[in-house]
Amino acid sequence: MPVATAQALVPGLVVVPADPAADAASLERLAVWVMQRLSPVVAADPPDGLVLDTTGADHLQGGEAAMLEALVGRLVMSGVAARAAVADTWGAAHALARHGAAPTLVAAPGAAEVALAPLPLRALRLPPATVAGLHTLGFTRIGDLLGQPRAPLTRRFGPGLWRRIDQALGTAAEPIEPVRPDGLVEVRRVFAEPIAAAETIARYIGKLVVALCAQMEERGLGVRRLDLLCHRIDNQVQTVRIGLARPVRDPQPLTRLLCARIETIDPGYGIEIMVLAATLAEPLEARQAASLLEAPAPDLAGLIDTLANRVGAGAVYRIVAVPSDVPERSVRRIPALAEDAGDGWPSHWPRPARLLPRPEPIETLALLPDHPPAWFAWKGVRRRVRRADGPERIFGEWWTRDAERTAVRDYFRVEDDAGERYWIYRAGDGEDAATGSHRWFLHGIFG
Repeated sequence: MPVATAQALVPGLVVVPADPAADAASLERLAVWVMQRLSPVVAADPPDGLVLDTTGADHLQGGEAAMLEALVGRLVMSGVAARAAVADTWGAAHALARHGAAPTLVAAPGAAEVALAPLPLRALRLPPATVAGLHTLGFTRIGDLLGQPRAPLTRRFGPGLWRRIDQALGTAAEPIEPVRPDGLVEVRRVFAEPIAAAETIARYIGKLVVALCAQMEERGLGVRRLDLLCHRIDNQVQTVRIGLARPVRDPQPLTRLLCARIETIDPGYGIEIMVLAATLAEPLEARQAASLLEAPAPDLAGLIDTLANRVGAGAVYRIVAVPSDVPERSVRRIPALAEDAGDGWPSHWPRPARLLPRPEPIETLALLPDHPPAWFAWKGVRRRVRRADGPERIFGEWWTRDAERTAVRDYFRVEDDAGERYWIYRAGDGEDAATGSHRWFLHGIFG
């Protein structure tokens, strides 16, 4: 609509001149950001999208569904609304992200035709004139075209219609040209004859790693994320991504981590180009080697890198304390080799070795307001309390929400007839109903 009409409908409407060049540059920067964090193969999909090939990298994020949730969550926290979908092909993912995701969607492998059938024709990235012409003929959904004779529609609309359908269904290739930022450290090897044997791939991985580490040393950098791209002769790209807990430029551990993933590479009829890129690098200064007169400190970086690349970076972590009196808020996860902040838990009252994810309700018999239970029943088993210590009163964090201004918990350490010790609490002070429900919960188990 005209700008004057829009301003009349919406008082105070902010009008900004269009800047397609700046939009394209911003999309390119976003593609580089995603490449450094999620996938080695990322390209801009103008005017409003990104396309990723996450094969070989999604395991580091805990799987496809977890990867999509993390990506959309990070974008939303940055003020960017996004929807994302995973499918077998670029065309199918493009269509599902814009017309099926809410806000994420993971299509089942091999089910592109079923997933695309109910979507509108504009999801196929067709020119507006072609979509309008198909609507005139009575075609409104992608499923209406599937199974139709190709020749009549090709004569009327050209070969582009069926090319888009074939690309979405995976019968026609649509390679992704990944973004490559300025200053990216990478090395490549072009083969006169395609290679396919695992031993040959491993040998050239070692040569590429040595060449890459030499470049990294010249720049004073260490690699934190390393991508191996294997271009096959059928125009397909096989990728391997490894992450590292600390900057590294030692060829031996890098080669070992990459070779451990060779089994995930499908060489097809042969690999003609291998590219090794350090998509995330950090400064790495030379350090003095440990003296032979003192015992070297254990270095867990190699073990953590091996585990993280096998089970995912999110599965390798350690727990640190958070300044909070509420038990379930007093811990958080950090990377396994992150620096210690120096915070600790309260020492005046012991904490259980195992804290349950959520407090579980129990049945008890106790004399209010300050006595521990005489017995409690948890998971259908009734336990007699022989010894108890408490209460330890914990107040709610009034600055988080109004409901916690008066909230109170009274914690007790109790021991049953079998010598097992538990951490239980009563919600409320035992007198005023405004402080809690006065129900009892089990929150932890002592070792």
